[in-house]
Amino acid sequence: MEGGAVRVGPVLEETFYILSKKNTVYRVKLTEKGLSLQKESNGNTKIETIRINDIVGCRCMRSKRKTGASCVCHPSAIRRNGLRVVEENSGEQDESDISAYLYIYAYVLKKYKMKGQRRERMTITLRFRSFDKYDDNMREAQKWRVAVKCLMRHRPVPRCVLLAGETDVLPGLEAVSEEKKLLVLLNPKSGPGKAREMFQQRVVPVLAEAELPYDLYVTKHANYARDFVRTKDIYQWRGVVVVGGDGIVFEVFNGMFERPDWERAVKEVPVGVIPCGSGNGLAKTIAYAMEEPYDQNPVLISTLNIVKCRSMPMDLVRVETKTQILFSFLSVGWGFLSDIDIESERLRAIGGQRFTIWSVARLIGLRTYRGKLWYLPLEGYKSQGGTPPAPAFLTRSTSHCPTLGAKGDDGLSDAHVHAHAALTPVHSSLSFHDCITPDGDRNGDADAVISESLSLETALGQDDVDAESVSEGGGSGQRPRLDSYYSATSRRSTYFSTTGSSYQSLVDSASAGGSGSEIEPRGPASSVRMYGPPSRLPALTQPAPPHWKAIDGEFVMVHASYQTHLGSDCLFAPNSKLADGIIWLLVIRAGITRAQLLQFLLGLSSGSHLTCPRAEMIPVTAFRLEPEAGTGHMTVDGELVDYGPIQAELMPSLANVMSR
Repeated sequence: MEGGAVRVGPVLEETFYILSKKNTVYRVKLTEKGLSLQKESNGNTKIETIRINDIVGCRCMRSKRKTGASCVCHPSAIRRNGLRVVEENSGEQDESDISAYLYIYAYVLKKYKMKGQRRERMTITLRFRSFDKYDDNMREAQKWRVAVKCLMRHRPVPRCVLLAGETDVLPGLEAVSEEKKLLVLLNPKSGPGKAREMFQQRVVPVLAEAELPYDLYVTKHANYARDFVRTKDIYQWRGVVVVGGDGIVFEVFNGMFERPDWERAVKEVPVGVIPCGSGNGLAKTIAYAMEEPYDQNPVLISTLNIVKCRSMPMDLVRVETKTQILFSFLSVGWGFLSDIDIESERLRAIGGQRFTIWSVARLIGLRTYRGKLWYLPLEGYKSQGGTPPAPAFLTRSTSHCPTLGAKGDDGLSDAHVHAHAALTPVHSSLSFHDCITPDGDRNGDADAVISESLSLETALGQDDVDAESVSEGGGSGQRPRLDSYYSATSRRSTYFSTTGSSYQSLVDSASAGGSGSEIEPRGPASSVRMYGPPSRLPALTQPAPPHWKAIDGEFVMVHASYQTHLGSDCLFAPNSKLADGIIWLLVIRAGITRAQLLQFLLGLSSGSHLTCPRAEMIPVTAFRLEPEAGTGHMTVDGELVDYGPIQAELMPSLANVMSR
């Protein structure tokens, strides 16, 4: 793949044998579509391809030096017959073994009879030992590594990889090296408070497989992430990854719009999310848009989005109250659902189940609220109950698209924040093990081309190959291409711990010090200017435009969403897209019975709630809500805001999120 052209043949190819099965041959080909393994055994041929989009990374390793006998109680005794590998320059390598190992990590989509689809971890191990020198074998392994990484990132494969006689692969290694780290902001208080453990046990191993460096910062107080993004040089990172719930996502987006250079920030710095909160609406929405099996393993699916780090545009909504301007990515709510969200905070420790429990309480003590709603309906739609027609014939609404002004001065502090990251040994990925189910549930055959792991070895030196094989290798002055043998390891897991080697990153001590680098809590009287695209609507203190439609009366709830999901199990707006230019406004007026409202709640998990009587879904591009005097809860992305008039307008494709 050079100059954007599509290669017809394979980029690299090799023939392998299996040590324990002399009559089995593997023809391995690396193409732009993926890694193709053709298994030939006893006259039968089977082909399986690992899609290039399913590969997360690959690493070159070397066998570890043996350290003597171990007792039966030592953990190493359990794996004494298994392969042990280390980094090339670790100092623990076995100098007597001239082999180079290439580990290719993939998370492939598997189908099960009973449980549908899920992502499972697969490891392909290629052992290169065709040459009688370690450097030559490692060069071959590095060529494959460079080619795989280039194809993963849709980059041209360097000539040093494509040319058979080329010995210098250094330019190729430079082409695939990561220039920037990821910024990880972790909220340890999100949901049930297990974000740290989830990150270290389930996310770190996948990032290590992908060789993605990162800086980790743990939030200390409310608005920590918001002020961090607002004040720091976020362009030194390739993206911002939030580990927590929708609350910290809200902080990050609004922190970007508190920067004078907000236009550049939202354009160049995509936001990714690892779901560790109670709701996790955005994480589920992204997976739903990608048609990924999120429910089977939410953390793994979201981590794979981070690894790919491809940007996808997403609509935001500019929200104005009497006291502040906010930018919302998820929803604006008033009434029933907002009451449940805010009042169930006291049950945060039990996670997402708090919403179910409090729904029962609010259903028993049903409330109504009086107010007035104005909205600007989307052209081409009619206000209706039930599911709106599919908007395939509509183009994205641009009636409220902001005109972006000139960039202001950066004005950012050069101070750095203390890093809370720490080097940790790489260990087995729970994201993988969580996916394990009994073999009887698999919708496949036992003689598959590859199971969870496949290890292949090249033959030993030329002395072990007969003259006929050498002559078939061809090439003057070039060591003939020799074939491979299989060294089986555990079928379930071949994630090798590489103690002393980590792809986590630390902010060095020089950049961490100084009291001026610390993020201080916001005081009650603190005022930070909000930038962002200007509104094209009348001010909240002015009358609503006369061509807007209005509803006056008592409501059980008014809830606007611009994502499909408000939570992991709440399919609120089934027809929504990440960047469709639509606010989906759900209105339930007073008069609905508890039985009907219960039907509504039960239907939220499947999207059938829109068929409930008195539930009206209206696609709009802007709305204004004015509750009458009284008490209640009004929320923006699940965060409580001042109870009073509120106005929202859609800003199409304003932000970027990470996706596959």
